[in-house]
Amino acid sequence: MTDQELVDQLEAVWASMEALAAELSPEEWGRPTACPGWTVQDQIAHVIGIESTILGRPGPEPATVDASHVHNDIGRVNEAWVDSRRPRSGAEVLEELREVTAARIAGLRALPPEGFDAESWTPVGPGTVRDLLPFRVFDSWVHEQDVREAVGRPGHLEGPVAEAAVDRLVAAMPYVVGKKVRPGEGATVAFEVTGPVRRSFVVGVEGGRARILEGHGGEPTARLAMDARTFCRLGCGRLAPTGAKVTVEGDEAVGRAVLERMNILF
Repeated sequence: MTDQELVDQLEAVWASMEALAAELSPEEWGRPTACPGWTVQDQIAHVIGIESTILGRPGPEPATVDASHVHNDIGRVNEAWVDSRRPRSGAEVLEELREVTAARIAGLRALPPEGFDAESWTPVGPGTVRDLLPFRVFDSWVHEQDVREAVGRPGHLEGPVAEAAVDRLVAAMPYVVGKKVRPGEGATVAFEVTGPVRRSFVVGVEGGRARILEGHGGEPTARLAMDARTFCRLGCGRLAPTGAKVTVEGDEAVGRAVLERMNILF
């Protein structure tokens, strides 16, 4: 994927988010979401805060409200941006989202090729502007989905951005199986993601490490089947395993252990 194709994805997810937000009623802006303590408006304010920080804009004072759901420094910074936008109307927050995202896209479109090699913060440590972009696409899409779930308007579950989100979660499943579940040497877990984005893959433990196996044709230790929406909500910690519509075959204990530990976000 080229740098500008990554920018295309970022522009697409923000356009989808803005179109969704433009349809919301005042009541919908205030609805709670799957993120503890956050409303629909807070989700949008969070995206504003991250992108404003990347633009180098000064942040607000620390939040003074009770935020028992905040567990780390990144969370405290996020909460300050969110809390500072709570007195505003949904329409005002949407207008700021449009302005901030337009500024980000304009800046990225103006970058020369070497500009994407510039040093940048990323959620996993120092990196480049190029390294940061897939994280911003994924995070923005996840929060768009949070809003859609809260207001009962599913969408943007197909296309390049949704495919990239699913693929990021697919790539994390060896970590889930090998580090969080630890089913033992030789164990295999097959995942069937049935759509709209379809993926079929097997994670196996070999030499004490888990990886995605190419061309695995044997019977897996456990098999999990679910649609892409469920796969993403479980992978992002937005859905309790007990409430998930998932088919588990084979070793029930291994399959259920994977379901319970699929969340890769912090």
